[in-house]
Amino acid sequence: MTKTYCICTKCIMDTSDPDINFDKQGICSHCYRYEGYVRSETYLKKKQPGALETLVEEIKRKGQGKPYDCIIGVSGGVDSTYAAYITKKLGIRPLAVHLDNGWDSELAINNIEKTLRTLNIDLYTYVIDWEEFRDIQLSFLKASTPDSEIPTDHAIIALLYKMAARYKIKFILAGTNAATEGGGVAAWSQGHADWRYIRAIQKLNGSMLFKSYPHYNALAFIYYTIIKGIKWIDILDYVNYEKQNALNILQTKLCWKHYGGKHYESIYTRFFQGYILPQKFGFDKRRLHLSSLIWSGQLSRDQALDEMRKTDYPDDLQQQDKEYVTKKLGITNDMFEGLMNLPRRSFWDYPSYKKIFKNQKILAIYRFLKRF
Repeated sequence: MTKTYCICTKCIMDTSDPDINFDKQGICSHCYRYEGYVRSETYLKKKQPGALETLVEEIKRKGQGKPYDCIIGVSGGVDSTYAAYITKKLGIRPLAVHLDNGWDSELAINNIEKTLRTLNIDLYTYVIDWEEFRDIQLSFLKASTPDSEIPTDHAIIALLYKMAARYKIKFILAGTNAATEGGGVAAWSQGHADWRYIRAIQKLNGSMLFKSYPHYNALAFIYYTIIKGIKWIDILDYVNYEKQNALNILQTKLCWKHYGGKHYESIYTRFFQGYILPQKFGFDKRRLHLSSLIWSGQLSRDQALDEMRKTDYPDDLQQQDKEYVTKKLGITNDMFEGLMNLPRRSFWDYPSYKKIFKNQKILAIYRFLKRF
């Protein structure tokens, strides 16, 4: 039975999320989830007077005698670049870490170089083995889930923890934040930290073994966070993070140039979000990005709807990206169309840690460890 189309009366999330729910006023479950998060004890602690100063003092204290106080990930995008700017402004000594997965646009490379040179931040770049990573990306396309960005996201997190452990650094300052990334849609993408899920898809569809691909499993995560005491800090949640103000600062003070869309610093991400997801899976991630700005009071619902009517990914650029992506992946157009026409599948069609955590005893242990 086809679900009747419905769009939230407060944000612009709609039934392209199959799990969305609405109250009698037409307000969606994502709105309530966001409100619950920003009112949570965890989030409110970050907004208390003196919270940022206390955090900075701790980071500097634990960085004494070391070459760096913290690790920051840089992609060239707005959030990570502004996180680098804020970190330096706070007097913290960061090491910037970048994962080169072979899809960086020329503009992204230029933005990273200009930003870090202006801020006088050291950069470590990990160049992933292309043949191995290409095989992993093809495996995810063959899996036919909307999760093909997971190989990159997982590798970035693994690399940041690895570098923090190498330099005995206790803090990773990330650009993830509630203001512009205030929610997630499980049906659209999940399993970023789930090594069992990633490994299963590669084993089923891939032709190469993992050798140089940065990754971590549940035990490694426990080692990094509990044994080594490495803390992941969403630094932008500690400040008043407004996207337009951040853009103005980056453009005027760092000569940073905009890409025209969120996460469009990566050619593959631009093509995946702008073409594959809408064409094959029927959803547009801009809905979530713009809804986050509505929830954080940076955009009105009418403005968000106007943005949805615009195109930040014109047809000629889509075609150009399609030709580039298929050539770089080593597949023909017919092979690509074959992948696009595969039956749609989901995260739950494959092995994962999350399936294991459905066991209540194991879930209780996980929640206990997570508290630390």
